[in-house]
Amino acid sequence: MEISETKILICVTCPVGCEMTVEYKNKDLISVTGNNCKRGEKYASNEIVNPRRVLTSTVILSGAKIKLMPVKTDKPIAKDKIFEAMREINKIKIEAPVKMGDVLRRDFTEQGINLVAGRDA
Repeated sequence: MEISETKILICVTCPVGCEMTVEYKNKDLISVTGNNCKRGEKYASNEIVNPRRVLTSTVILSGAKIKLMPVKTDKPIAKDKIFEAMREINKIKIEAPVKMGDVLRRDFTEQGINLVAGRDA
């Protein structure tokens, strides 16, 4: 007999920050309570089934006054790929000039997700 699990989540979809109780079994959502809107239920489902995060970090920059360039993924990546992505980020060195939003690596962790510059330099 499989037992359902319960997790408490704080929704980050909007500024309200609802505290939700999520019941699930084998990544199948059973119930969500505590959310004030439908977005909370969707957030909870994604957190259980396929949690994703926008990754922010820095890479080494040469040819400019600043020595580190802030970077981020332009879409959320799978949470379980974050450490692998950081190992790749730590290998990247870029040369100025760079504009905010420039794509530094296409298909960075998966198809359609790019690593982009976070400022001009």
